[in-house]
Amino acid sequence: MLAVIESNPILLKFVSIALAVVLVGLILKMLKQPHVIVYIITGLIIGPHVLGVVTDLDLISSLGSLGLVLLLFFIGMEISLQNLVSNWKISVIGTVLQVIFSVLAVWAVGYYFDWSLARIVTIGFVLSLSSTAVIIKLLQDSGEMDAPVGQNVLGILLVQDVLIVPMLITLSYLSGHQASSTEIILQIVGGILIVAFVGFIYFKGETKLPFHKLLVKDHEIQVFFAFGLCFGFSIITGFFGLSTALGAFIAGIFVASSKSTIWFHESLFSFKVIFVALFFISIGMLIDVHFLWDNILAISALVMIVLLTNFLINAIIMRGFKMSWKDSLYAGALLSQIGEFSFVLGQLAYFNEMISDFGYQMIVAVISLTLLLSPFWISLTKKLPISSN
Repeated sequence: MLAVIESNPILLKFVSIALAVVLVGLILKMLKQPHVIVYIITGLIIGPHVLGVVTDLDLISSLGSLGLVLLLFFIGMEISLQNLVSNWKISVIGTVLQVIFSVLAVWAVGYYFDWSLARIVTIGFVLSLSSTAVIIKLLQDSGEMDAPVGQNVLGILLVQDVLIVPMLITLSYLSGHQASSTEIILQIVGGILIVAFVGFIYFKGETKLPFHKLLVKDHEIQVFFAFGLCFGFSIITGFFGLSTALGAFIAGIFVASSKSTIWFHESLFSFKVIFVALFFISIGMLIDVHFLWDNILAISALVMIVLLTNFLINAIIMRGFKMSWKDSLYAGALLSQIGEFSFVLGQLAYFNEMISDFGYQMIVAVISLTLLLSPFWISLTKKLPISSN
């Protein structure tokens, strides 16, 4: 047995993760907490900053990124493309306003403290992105994905994923490292191809998968075909410098248009559960409890300011699109945390020396805690006695 463990250290790590998820899950289930909280706390406990059972953050993070791709693939299979397109004003205009207001809010603070333009824009971009993984998981668990609020929030999340590219280009420009013309051309071409493909599906109504009749009768081949389609689309969008999760979402829409979602769901659901769990566990592993404790007051204040600011910005924008106050506040709460893609923006700014090591650690801590506290914040807002008018 010891020889097996020594020759397969990764096996021990995954067994440890599985046992920790079960133990933490059983405890938090009695407190009626969602699985998102279970996974993040599990990552915190077994991660390098507490017990140190699992220290290979790169491995867990890489596997966890597959969970985000699979999650968007499943969402693409479940949403209504017609409803998504009909609500484009909320998705596009609402997201652009959200980014602008976030940058302006940071500018108001940065002007007082004499921050550079690069730092203001970096922090503004970081604050403007919400968590696709957290929000979608909570909407799925509550059965609200098809509700008007769920559809509007999903549209905003998708536009945010698209805006990651111009945000990265902007930060690179501010740091003095401009993107090459080849990269920009690839991204533009990729964007055009995505719009054209989605438009084709939208107007055609129903499509057919290749080898459909053969696939229906062979479950094992179904698994590989589903994997190939999901991650194949992800690789294509990644090649064009766009979000891999966005590619998986487009693949899901394609599957939905072929009326083949049942066997795709059966083939990949277990993989989705595992990889999505690893994604949130990797978030928990990022939380440095020592840094958190040494800066507890500043971090706590920043977390509350971020949640309140994002909550108000998004709620006001939603209300501006004639949503009821109850739905607007709920949508604001859903979008109030800082998203996983903000880690990417923070890393880029740190490597380009736009923010200090302390600033980067602060960003990681605040993002992680907003993700951890988000379900509590959303649940609290949902219970507010507000009229539906």
